[in-house]
Amino acid sequence: MSGDVSPTGKHSGPGSSPELRASHADRDRVADVLRIAAGDGLLTAQELDERLEAALSARTVGELAPLTADLPPVSATGAMTKAEVKDVVRIEQVHSGTVERTGRWVVPRRIELAVTYCDVVLDFTDAVITHDTLRIDVGMTGKALTLVTRPGVVVDTDGLHLVHSRVTHREAPPELDAPVALRVEVAGRKTHGRVVVRPPRRTFGQWLLRRPAQG
Repeated sequence: MSGDVSPTGKHSGPGSSPELRASHADRDRVADVLRIAAGDGLLTAQELDERLEAALSARTVGELAPLTADLPPVSATGAMTKAEVKDVVRIEQVHSGTVERTGRWVVPRRIELAVTYCDVVLDFTDAVITHDTLRIDVGMTGKALTLVTRPGVVVDTDGLHLVHSRVTHREAPPELDAPVALRVEVAGRKTHGRVVVRPPRRTFGQWLLRRPAQG
């Protein structure tokens, strides 16, 4: 299929050589594919660790290929997702409506929050994760910062300095073999208001059946 590319970012073809030396970008692209696959439940935590170690030590394209051979092909549009990832996203807002990142938004490496009396919601339920760590630098006064997690997304708020604020951390129901796809490190200063870390809300039907929400 012409719209498909290999996880190393190169179009497959008869002229490609498995002995071609792998670049840092080739290894990074394969690592991204593996992390996304693990986040989708296609790889266990142990499989992810083993394949990442092999990917990062691979010397040739031929050594990288078997690591993703049993995973769904990456579309050309999907392969471009990495190019859309920003290193830093700065959010500035004062006395206005809720700031939201929901749906299939691309998670950057770092988010800077400079927010005064505005609610902030970062929903990772359907977010596109291409890095294993996100740092959130908080400079926020009033209202609530809400982080909606999913299996494989863990949040660390130990670096956050609270002034007349509190943190509510609701753990999601544990899932067997759910690897860590994204570690969110929250640091900085939160004055007044609260920080909420929670899984997605249950639908009415899930509540009746006492089933966990689907991420």
